[in-house]
Amino acid sequence: MERIYMDHAATSPMHPKVIEKMVEVMNAQFGNPSSIHSFGREARNILDTSRFTMAKSIGAKENEIIFTSGGTEADNLALFGVAEAYQGQGKHIITTQIEHHAVLHACQKLEKVGYEVTYLPVDDTGRISIEALKEALRDDTILVSIMYGNNEVGTLQPIKKAGELLKDHQAKFHTDAVQAYGLEKIDVNEIHIDLLSVSAHKINGPKGIGFLYARENVKLSQRSFGGEQERKRRAGTENTASIAGFREAVLIVQQEQNAKRELYQNFKSIFMKTLEDQQVDFEINGILEYSLPHVLNLSFPGTNVEAMLVNLDLAGVAVSSGSACTAGSIEPSHVLVAMFGKGSERLVNSIRFSFGLGNTKEQILKAAEETARAVQRLRK
Repeated sequence: MERIYMDHAATSPMHPKVIEKMVEVMNAQFGNPSSIHSFGREARNILDTSRFTMAKSIGAKENEIIFTSGGTEADNLALFGVAEAYQGQGKHIITTQIEHHAVLHACQKLEKVGYEVTYLPVDDTGRISIEALKEALRDDTILVSIMYGNNEVGTLQPIKKAGELLKDHQAKFHTDAVQAYGLEKIDVNEIHIDLLSVSAHKINGPKGIGFLYARENVKLSQRSFGGEQERKRRAGTENTASIAGFREAVLIVQQEQNAKRELYQNFKSIFMKTLEDQQVDFEINGILEYSLPHVLNLSFPGTNVEAMLVNLDLAGVAVSSGSACTAGSIEPSHVLVAMFGKGSERLVNSIRFSFGLGNTKEQILKAAEETARAVQRLRK
């Protein structure tokens, strides 16, 4: 039985060229980038070259890229780093109800130590209102964190409009772009972003590496202490091999971005048309007009998410609920709660399908057919 992986929003397989590059570096350039001898200089060159590539990919400067262990650390460094550095100017933070837990849990921790956080609501498509953001802004607001594209339902936020609203305000503007980077064209200057989080394993790079873009005039309070790596903003010997693999992944996605967007949007159409042809009743969670191309979250009335996941897994189709599975039960998705309310049936019948490297049209058709069979079986 062919296994079909359609959970790329959770993590993506590493590209063969990325693996090849990492093995090459691990074999040949194992020096510490902080050492002044030739081995260290070779490793330092990899860091410098990679930093240039990352910066160029978002219209930033090399000194504005901070390598991290991934998206979670990048989010944490942005929120805690800015909150502590600017607390003299205020202690008010604005975010949304549908952020990744790396942002939400950080905000909850900040609330416990004296900060005030406003959580913006979203409509039933998962988008915030710019008017609501404008109303929430205060003189003591020091940070606004709004994700670029949602990891569960794929909804894109009006980031550029938010950036225009904030460009003359003291608040620093952070966006979690972990799902969007590599698929959406991002220029931090065009959209007035001060901080941006990225993770390599979402773009066919290695796990355990990412970066935080921080505009050069943004002050960040240190979160780790030790050496003077990353311009004293993030101590610790850099993960040279993973950074090299990350760079390779970035170069690949830059070359394939437009083709991938078109391919994944086509996959969405094929998947939904197949369900319609099989007379399967479903609703889209989110909005296709403002959506990441690789994420499709569907509600199947009359089904149960746990049973659906088990049925699809047995059929060789790996997908996700977009929710945390714990102790045999699935906690309601905070994203779907924010969109539809705590009493909505969608909380217990929604599945996330996400496309990526290795998926083919044939796989999408097969996965849709297996989904239709599972739905029909569960509704009997």
